[in-house]
Amino acid sequence: MKEIRIHGRGGQGSVTAAELLAVGAFADGKFSQAFPAFGVERRGAPVQAFTRISDEPIRLRAQIYEPDYVIVQDPTLLEVVSVESGAKDDGIIIINSDFDPEHFDLDTNAKIMTVNATKIALDIIGRPIVNSVLLGAFAGASGLIDPESIKEAVKERFPGKVGEKNAEAIQKAYDMMMEA
Repeated sequence: MKEIRIHGRGGQGSVTAAELLAVGAFADGKFSQAFPAFGVERRGAPVQAFTRISDEPIRLRAQIYEPDYVIVQDPTLLEVVSVESGAKDDGIIIINSDFDPEHFDLDTNAKIMTVNATKIALDIIGRPIVNSVLLGAFAGASGLIDPESIKEAVKERFPGKVGEKNAEAIQKAYDMMMEA
């Protein structure tokens, strides 16, 4: 079983990202679950969402404390949240940033990868909506899920032009991570 923790701020689509990842994994023939953890529920407050993906049925219902993968939608969260907390030594932390991974001094042995999801989103979607972009980066970094499955999940949830633009952004982030 692989566990993913997504850090974002209220209104950034962290919960939607977790759900889309679970739907994509299910389309890949895997078992999956997604759920959020809210603190103070307000727009802009730090939030976490979680996804589990497995080849076997998932019976665990607890919050994820030792993730294999961490996705950080907003790099300013690093100032207020220990996003690396519990990350497995062989895990990967994907940060939305235009800085190189070496810029971040996190207390972890997990591999840090960065992708400028905000730029990709602005260039392709026309708005700074990074959740789907980071799912493409996750697919490229982890190899855990087919990017086509994520794109289909996004297009089903957001039909029409919005879904198509998000799918293009997902592919761009996927390609960038494959080249990294």
